[in-house]
Amino acid sequence: MEFDFSLVLLVLPVAFALGWLASRLDVRQLRIDNRQAPKAYFKGLNFLLNEQQDKAIDAFIEAVQNDPDTSELHFALGNLFRRRGEYERAVRVHQHLLSRGDLSLDDRHRAQHALALDYLKAGLLDRAEEALLKLEGTRFEAQSRLALLANYERSRDWEHAAQIAQKLESDGQGSFKGRLSHYLCEQAASCVAADKSSLALTYLAQAMHIAPEAPRPRMDLARIQFDQGNATLACDTLTQAITASPSAIALIAPALARYAIAAGQGARTLDQLKAVYAHTPSLDVLDGIVALEAASGAPTATAREWYARHLENEPSLVAAAKWIAGEKLEHEQFHPQVQRALDHAVKPLTRYRCAACGFEAKQHFWQCPGCQAWDSYPARRVEEL
Repeated sequence: MEFDFSLVLLVLPVAFALGWLASRLDVRQLRIDNRQAPKAYFKGLNFLLNEQQDKAIDAFIEAVQNDPDTSELHFALGNLFRRRGEYERAVRVHQHLLSRGDLSLDDRHRAQHALALDYLKAGLLDRAEEALLKLEGTRFEAQSRLALLANYERSRDWEHAAQIAQKLESDGQGSFKGRLSHYLCEQAASCVAADKSSLALTYLAQAMHIAPEAPRPRMDLARIQFDQGNATLACDTLTQAITASPSAIALIAPALARYAIAAGQGARTLDQLKAVYAHTPSLDVLDGIVALEAASGAPTATAREWYARHLENEPSLVAAAKWIAGEKLEHEQFHPQVQRALDHAVKPLTRYRCAACGFEAKQHFWQCPGCQAWDSYPARRVEEL
């Protein structure tokens, strides 16, 4: 039986036409899909740039539905949920990414890091710690350690915080000596509260060794020594603190004056504070001088003279209020009302202000309660800044 070449000539054009038609249909569908996905993506991006986060989320959800395999859209959506405080939805997005078998190793680490941030923002510290520890040895290691450090600080786990800080410093991420010193001081404070003074002294000795210039370890040590009845040793410790940390004299002076009076070293400490005040005038140092002179039997007028001298050089409302407290007014019957108004006016001026976030407090903090920054409070009060 002979092969019919005419049949081949008829079939080939038909096959070619069908193949061409199928390819056109595939290309058309691909174009439609590609056109829809970027359109939704760019629409969401536009909303995001205009700070319309609700509409941006809707657009990104639409884009994800059109192309569920696009990991970048999932990351964008999860980050948006976290920024809006919808942590549960952010966690679900990032957990979905981690459950995908086709995700690259780098994207898996990225999703793990994002999930850890979700837990941190949600306040789920245990889960955050577990997620962050899985990032050791990845390109997110340094970021995860910083987040882990913040996590341990929030949970007041000072021992683990110290371990992470040491790792960060050894990796060249900066100096963490100041923080390590604070961690040891916090552990010492816990020991004092638990009536373990000897262990507290050990922690403070380590803190002074790590950061010799830090004022806190010596101030905490002097407080323990004073509470144990050794005011003389407490005075010596604070004198060393002034030498090591001259910028913290305003914090040290009130306690030094109190300890010196108890130890009978008022005259020596008075001369020391006068010398310091002559070089760097400060209201807290001035209050220490006034307290020491009052303890030595000096007349009340002497204290008012100090405040008057301070006013000659510094326009201080706080010093003026303290000066006028002992002044006889022409209408003395109105003195209590005037004094009460002045004391109310100077209250905001006697606060301490965080240099990082501006949070103000009546007392000095080593770690800001607002932004959690360490050593962000200057030793001087608001009026003196």
